[in-house]
Amino acid sequence: MTAPPPGTQTLARGLAVIRAVAGGATTLRALVDRTGLGRSTAHRLAQLLVAEGYLRSGRDGYTLGPTLIELGFQALHGNPLPVVARPVLEELSAQLRDTVHLAVRDGDSVLYLDKLAGTRGAEMRSRIGHRMPLTRTGVGMALLLDSAPEWRSLFRAEAAGQVDDQDVEAFLARMREYAEAGVAMDLEDNEPGIRCVAAPIRDAGGAIAGAVSVSATRPYMPAARMRGLTAVVGRAAAQVSAALGHH
Repeated sequence: MTAPPPGTQTLARGLAVIRAVAGGATTLRALVDRTGLGRSTAHRLAQLLVAEGYLRSGRDGYTLGPTLIELGFQALHGNPLPVVARPVLEELSAQLRDTVHLAVRDGDSVLYLDKLAGTRGAEMRSRIGHRMPLTRTGVGMALLLDSAPEWRSLFRAEAAGQVDDQDVEAFLARMREYAEAGVAMDLEDNEPGIRCVAAPIRDAGGAIAGAVSVSATRPYMPAARMRGLTAVVGRAAAQVSAALGHH
């Protein structure tokens, strides 16, 4: 992490404590280990954050507090994408009975903004506010369709050395095919047994602003159905794009 600007060290430390709790640190000892802060400093900051509602302190130790929930909902609804996309997502969910996702790119990861669970098959581990790899998810690959210069480096970085040159070239070939079609597919890349079809959402300037996907377990998502869904998901993404001013 880069050094905080002058005069903001205390704020940076408080944010580090919040991130540590979000990452599973529930005790003072865990906060110290995760943040590198001294015990007394971590304790003082945690006390302040509890008093302001950013954290809770109870039988289960530290957890995220109600103030973060309130701010999170304000941030979510301050973004026009979830608002304009919701009716389209609901229509898609009712029509297909599969899990529908709405996501955006946040740095080098996918951030889920909305999820409508399917009515058949297994529950997926995705959830609103959760992050996933860009190159391993359908929505992530859809978000990258205009970013060809990044494909190779992102794929290697997210694979953490578990791929060879042949794997990289195969991924690049897939991405070129998806970019030409305007639709991406998750072929159980991220979660065993889960497949999905995803399409990018574009803003008024034509840039990719998000992505929508339809996901289901393998028995409900054979190759033939995935091909058929490309037009359905593409139309849904186009509807949301139009609501954002894209023509």
